[in-house]
Amino acid sequence: MMLRAPSRGQWRAMATLLWIIAVVLVIAGIYVILARRDILWGIVLIVLGFLIGPGGVSIFNP
Repeated sequence: MMLRAPSRGQWRAMATLLWIIAVVLVIAGIYVILARRDILWGIVLIVLGFLIGPGGVSIFNP
């Protein structure tokens, strides 16, 4: 079985998916802080969103 590098379109699709996940996490974190008054979980969700999003830490690149 031969492995090949992902194409440019696959990288773009993965980056878009990670960006969407990051946005959802940040919005969920803001909701948790404002509506549920749980500051710790809200901050955790926001930080995770920043780590996953563009310019953040990627688990796919060493």
